Amino acid sequence: MTPARTAASRAAAVPAPRAADPLGLLAAALEYIEDRHWEVALGTSAERSEGLWSCSCGNPQCPAPGAHPAQRDWQKRISGQPSKAHEWWSAKPTASVLLPTGRAFDVLEVSEAAGCLGLARLERAGVNVGPVVATPNRRMYFFVLPNARTKMVKLLTTLGWGRSPLDLACRGVGDFIVAPPSRMGALGHAQWVRRPSETNRWMPDVDELLAPLAYACGLHR
Repeated sequence: MTPARTAASRAAAVPAPRAADPLGLLAAALEYIEDRHWEVALGTSAERSEGLWSCSCGNPQCPAPGAHPAQRDWQKRISGQPSKAHEWWSAKPTASVLLPTGRAFDVLEVSEAAGCLGLARLERAGVNVGPVVATPNRRMYFFVLPNARTKMVKLLTTLGWGRSPLDLACRGVGDFIVAPPSRMGALGHAQWVRRPSETNRWMPDVDELLAPLAYACGLHR
């Protein structure tokens, strides 16, 4: 990379003034891109009018205000460029930040009750837990290395959960999560339970987290 291009990249990564980024969404998108080397996608906005929440997608019956992609071809528009983040969130400062899965990471999704129990068991066991998100609709996301879905099916069978209906899903290629501090309608904001940091930069493999999480899901069926 040339010095001129490096300088331009750094300039593009400078956070916007608070007035231009009232919810800190641009700053969050830049942090994911610059510090974590994650790609992002533009989400819709949860909008409030006369005490009621709606979605910027224009569907009055939208089941997930602020919690889905703003563009139908969003998978073709995913970007890891700071300049693109500036372009998107300067134009739409209240739009949710989406993190595509199946690229830098996959996500194990469980209920909040199972996630809290599983997290406690994992930390007592000294497992290196990666980033964890809690959403206002009482779900938790555990970040793991990519290609987790196929492994998960085999591991659940080995653990004796192969035929048991568990509230445990894997988000991989073609999916996404709503990233903090995005707002999900009237419910509130997504937030970090275990924030990305230097200590959890190396994400765990699915087999390191699955047994405690599956056990917790089994208790909360």
